[in-house]
Amino acid sequence: MAKATKSATPKAVVAKKATSAENKPESPKKAAAKKVAVKKVERILVSQPRPESEKSPYYDLERKYNVQLTFHQFIKLEPFSAKEFRKQKIELSEYNAVILNSRNAVDHFFRICEEMKFKVSQEMRYFCITEAIALYLQKFILYRKRKVFFSADGSVDGLMDVLAKYKDTEKFLIPVSENTKNDISPSLVKNKFQFVEAVLYRTVPNDMETILKKGNEYDAMILFSPFGVEAILSVHPDFKQNGIVFGGFGGTTQKALEDVGLEVRIKAPVPNAPSMVAALDRFLAEQNNK
Repeated sequence: MAKATKSATPKAVVAKKATSAENKPESPKKAAAKKVAVKKVERILVSQPRPESEKSPYYDLERKYNVQLTFHQFIKLEPFSAKEFRKQKIELSEYNAVILNSRNAVDHFFRICEEMKFKVSQEMRYFCITEAIALYLQKFILYRKRKVFFSADGSVDGLMDVLAKYKDTEKFLIPVSENTKNDISPSLVKNKFQFVEAVLYRTVPNDMETILKKGNEYDAMILFSPFGVEAILSVHPDFKQNGIVFGGFGGTTQKALEDVGLEVRIKAPVPNAPSMVAALDRFLAEQNNK
């Protein structure tokens, strides 16, 4: 009797499956989860304007860790005019509290009030995501602690704890940028606050060609907005991490980076690092101790 012919060997089947798996493209999130080879961080690109004061904590980091910081604003803001704002049909007089998540939000809130000839009540309450933003209000108002509040740790949850006391007594206005998500509004919806988003400015890329030509000169890039990610991709749609350490401020910025396959090593705000300066300080300290 003839022997039965053997079927394909298990090894051949396994090899075929392995080849198929290798050819299958990775999702951006899986790619982001992979650890990238990181060289020592010495040259850092910060996507913000250069600080005007020599007392900026960023300059303290330069001296403390002997690193080189380059500042370049990845995005620029175009203000909404009073005419554009009126189309939103928001009556400023109906709101007795404002939630502020950036200095830009502060600037544009008071700018639109001036353009609308609206006098901000001295009884207005201001709720800020960080103490630094709360202190920035002194540029526009007489700072009184009973009217200005901020998250103890710079987090959205910390801000929700502060807002909880006023949930049933205040109507909140939150200045935002056009076509962008912020970290605060989803929590306000979840906790059933009365609030409205007031679009006061739009965000567009700011001269990225020049700065990204020098992309290989930086060991780290620090971003503060999802628009920063869009600004990079507007110049280099196939941008690769190539060992660059990325820092992201806020959950939406971090998610935007991860969604395009970039690993985020420096994150803020978190309980032990409420600001990006603090997060960068911790990262550089850990790097020096290795």
